[in-house]
Amino acid sequence: MDCTDYSFREVLAGCLTSDEFRETLMKALKVGCFCTPSFHSYRDVPRIYEYDSTGLNIESRVLKLWNWHFTLSMEVVRLPGVLPPRCPEKVPVVKDEKTGTFYRADCLLKQFCFEKLEKASSLNAEKAAEFNQLLRNLYTLSEEELGKHIKDYGITAPDTQNTLSIPFFVKWSVQTPICAPPFQFGPYMRPRYEQDKFEDLTRLFEENDCSFPVATCHIGQSFEEEISPSRGLVIRHEFSVAEIQHFVDPKDTTHGKFRAVAEVETFMFPREQQKYGQSAIKIVLDQAVSKGIVDNMTLAYYIGKAFLFLTCLGIDKDHLRFRQRFRSEMAPYAVDCWVAEIECSSGWIECVDIAYSPEYDSQARADEIEFALHDNGTFIETIAAREPTVAPNEKELGHAFEGNQKIVIESLLAMSKEEALLMKDDLASEGESAFLVRTWGKTVTIKDNMVNISVKRTRERERVFRPSVIEPSFCIERIIHCLFEHSLYMRPSKAGDERVSVFRFPPLVAPIECAVFSMREKKPNHESARLIRRSLTDAGVSYRNFIAGNTTGKEYAEADELGVPFAIIVDSNVDVSIRDRDSGDKVRVSVGEAASVVKGLIDGHKTWSCICSSF
Repeated sequence: MDCTDYSFREVLAGCLTSDEFRETLMKALKVGCFCTPSFHSYRDVPRIYEYDSTGLNIESRVLKLWNWHFTLSMEVVRLPGVLPPRCPEKVPVVKDEKTGTFYRADCLLKQFCFEKLEKASSLNAEKAAEFNQLLRNLYTLSEEELGKHIKDYGITAPDTQNTLSIPFFVKWSVQTPICAPPFQFGPYMRPRYEQDKFEDLTRLFEENDCSFPVATCHIGQSFEEEISPSRGLVIRHEFSVAEIQHFVDPKDTTHGKFRAVAEVETFMFPREQQKYGQSAIKIVLDQAVSKGIVDNMTLAYYIGKAFLFLTCLGIDKDHLRFRQRFRSEMAPYAVDCWVAEIECSSGWIECVDIAYSPEYDSQARADEIEFALHDNGTFIETIAAREPTVAPNEKELGHAFEGNQKIVIESLLAMSKEEALLMKDDLASEGESAFLVRTWGKTVTIKDNMVNISVKRTRERERVFRPSVIEPSFCIERIIHCLFEHSLYMRPSKAGDERVSVFRFPPLVAPIECAVFSMREKKPNHESARLIRRSLTDAGVSYRNFIAGNTTGKEYAEADELGVPFAIIVDSNVDVSIRDRDSGDKVRVSVGEAASVVKGLIDGHKTWSCICSSF
């Protein structure tokens, strides 16, 4: 393989070390103002980066595409990013009695239960059921109950094996002060895992005409408690998360738009393949649902939508897979969970998490935020019941069962609802029905003229249930990092004495959509350049103006380093050249058509091959 491109694929092929590629990537990102060292927030910590001007443009365009892909096209309600004043997120912690190190009490207990269940052969059925029940109720346990279980099971500090303190709850959310001291406190800042959609579920349910499914989304900042400076933009202390909560009836997990993604084919890595050291399999989502690999249709729908979103951004589909989490990796209340992993120079990176939680999840969340959902934490659905009314024809029954008609009539009136409905169906289809008169001990034939059975629909009862939820969560920073790696390659400069870094961004996410090159020596053409720039603005196309000399090679290289997909070279008052970044080819179009041609290319209405054949 030719090792001059310096792309992440060469790292995977062994032609390039990961350190060499990362050094090249960070250099290209700094040159293009995609990121910069974070001197202000982390002055004493080296290798901490934050987005610069071009990187912020990339982030805003990725979020805009996510918003269109998941919110506008799916009719999802977007919610704000702060929690109500009564809604702090509390987590149970314990402390190492000697070192003072803090641990999550529920995580220690969860890990202990999973380790015991993995050795199921040494457990009796009663003990296994005890651990499973504990996992289901883990997030509803009080401080005393958590402490009792930790003490009874002899759980100690993982690092030192020292004894642990009594569990206590701490607030994980950060409260927002309002006005000057003395402060009045308002909403809480959004924690890493949000709870506010469950808080608003009642209102959303009512706005949706009291029916399911109903979906909400949120885009906001979260905070990581541990970061690794050596991993650059992959792990950051503050990062953007885009999440969806799709609430469904636990008895109906189908999705009306599943057909749109049913034929999507992607790499999937089920637990069985992971357990036995096998590779990921390429499978169509429709087959994955029918074979039981994915738990339900709605979960598979979001896997398909995530695949389409990531590939639309520019992620290489051959280096994208969906891995099924093991039971020990999921929350205790989750049933199935798939994580989208993207292969980069440093291996597989988790970027999207799509979890399916049954109705217990909303119960646990409601208890945590101390808020009861609609009608004491329940949702109401009216069930229409078929109520049969039996009217015997005494005259016809008297002719048919002379002397015994009274016994037959009493038996007909005493029929159960199921028997009456079955007889009605038989009379409608066959004209007669076999009927056992129990008090007489005989089976008789009832004809359609002997009895009239009418059915009306009534409200039989109200079904009380808690909704199940599918939760896709997208870490935007990790996705953008993978996009940088998948888009970067190096190509020789025009002079051939050095390599130029190029970001092959799709037009939908490119930070700048078009470059306008105005020749410095040709001042009469400046009016044409102004006309083109005004037309690009009117068309909603972002652009950057470059003043070029006799040759535009260096300016092309500068635009390619920013990932600009198209460029307009203004070298005449009549017509101009449009250049494609990836092929380097050019076409000549009139000044008046330049903006509309570029707009069509960016929106995807036209392809470069179509433009080449037309002009």
